[in-house]
Amino acid sequence: MNYLREKYTTMIPRLKYENSNFLLLAGPCAIEGEQMAMEIAEKIVAISEKLQIPYIFKGSYRKANRSRLDSFTGIGDEKALKILRKVSETFDIPTVTDIHTALEASMAAEYVDMLQIPAFLCRQTDILVAAAETGKAVNIKKGQFLSAEAMKFAVNKVRESGNDNVFLTERGSTFGYHDLIVDYRGIPEMQLNNCPIILDITHSLQQPNQSSGVTGGQPQLIETIARAGIAVGVDGIFIETHPDPANAKSDGANMLQIDLLEGLLTRLVQLRQVVKTF
Repeated sequence: MNYLREKYTTMIPRLKYENSNFLLLAGPCAIEGEQMAMEIAEKIVAISEKLQIPYIFKGSYRKANRSRLDSFTGIGDEKALKILRKVSETFDIPTVTDIHTALEASMAAEYVDMLQIPAFLCRQTDILVAAAETGKAVNIKKGQFLSAEAMKFAVNKVRESGNDNVFLTERGSTFGYHDLIVDYRGIPEMQLNNCPIILDITHSLQQPNQSSGVTGGQPQLIETIARAGIAVGVDGIFIETHPDPANAKSDGANMLQIDLLEGLLTRLVQLRQVVKTF
């Protein structure tokens, strides 16, 4: 748990509040438009400043992993990336987005502070190396099909490519065909890699591979998963949030209603203070 507090500001420039709070990665699943992104960022920045939580705005410029061909994938790569840059410049905060091929790494790195490797791609050497070579911080999501111990190989690929600014994110493990489960034993296991560990709360509550071709979710359990993660000692949390999840263009079934975010984070900060005493 101490690793993030000691080093995170050097790993991600412009990250604020180098104290004992957890790191927060939060925002919409996908960039749907400039107004929506700016409104979400403004609300989360106000909350994070009030609670002194170091904050990174999250938004995907494109969604490449869709069950159906007619699913929303994005508003255009360059347009969405420019919105991410505007969010960063307007609120003076770092941003993170996911990439899907090695060729996208250098493109996305021109606009954001952290590159995220999707869980299904966490073993793809060319993507990990390309992300590392940009010099940006790299957040690797643990594959739903991998053990926590196995993620050391992904970390090593980034470090051996000359980049030590690497994070790992837990996002649940496949449990049957339509469910995920978080094995909290994996948090301290992945911390043995001496890098910050993030818990992706909302994606851990997905119910993938539904017969409709649209992923389901259990957002009513967001606080349960979050509290457990803070108690175990995660260095940061990842939450996708939206003003109207029911009408979000991607992953609405497991996103948090943004009006509920401040109350949740307030309780998690209080819990973090208690955990620190042990």
